[in-house]
Amino acid sequence: MNDVIRYSGMLDKAERDEFTTFARELADVSAAVIRPYFRTGYQVEIKADASPVTIADRRAEEVMRELIMARYPAHGILGEEFGSHQPDARYRWVLDPIDGTKAFVTGTYLFGTLIALVKDGRPALGVISQPIIGDFLLGTLDGAWLNGLPVSVSPCDRVEDAILLSTEHWNVFNHQDGPAYESLTRRVKRYNNWGDCHGYHLVATGGAHIMMDPIMNEWDLMALIPIIEGAGG
Repeated sequence: MNDVIRYSGMLDKAERDEFTTFARELADVSAAVIRPYFRTGYQVEIKADASPVTIADRRAEEVMRELIMARYPAHGILGEEFGSHQPDARYRWVLDPIDGTKAFVTGTYLFGTLIALVKDGRPALGVISQPIIGDFLLGTLDGAWLNGLPVSVSPCDRVEDAILLSTEHWNVFNHQDGPAYESLTRRVKRYNNWGDCHGYHLVATGGAHIMMDPIMNEWDLMALIPIIEGAGG
């Protein structure tokens, strides 16, 4: 059964090549929108879930949606800012235009754009694009690559040797088993709050071993699954 689940969403070589190229286009158009807003004056709004949103978030998602609908009109889309389009489509793009809006708003450059392609309900391709540092991390069920070079997770057999990351310490503490999490932070070799998509970037490329997020939506998660699995995690 696990093999059926794992391979039901796999892309064939032609699809992988085509959609990898297209995912790069999406990352590029999104980055072109986001970069001019970085460390400039713009209005920050607070959404119903108390998270921030900016014109950069919304405009970046808009340009990606426009490109998908023009190139693949039969594909579905789910985005953080503008919701779902054709949710029952066999191929569905899942978008988080700025994962780490709090970091973006404070002028920290470790935010990124998350792009996933879901096939038959299974995430088959994922991208973490970090517009300011220029990193493009791609994962499929066949492997993971950072700027075209293969990457892999770092082996770690003991919790005491692990590097643990989280987006916000108190967020994890408040939404999960706080005392158990506090105990984990004391056991690991090192604990840092390098979070959002950059934390998963570090896990996939061997710079850390554990990344904790207590609350994740579909647009936060889908791109990360093929990246971490493709890197051997």
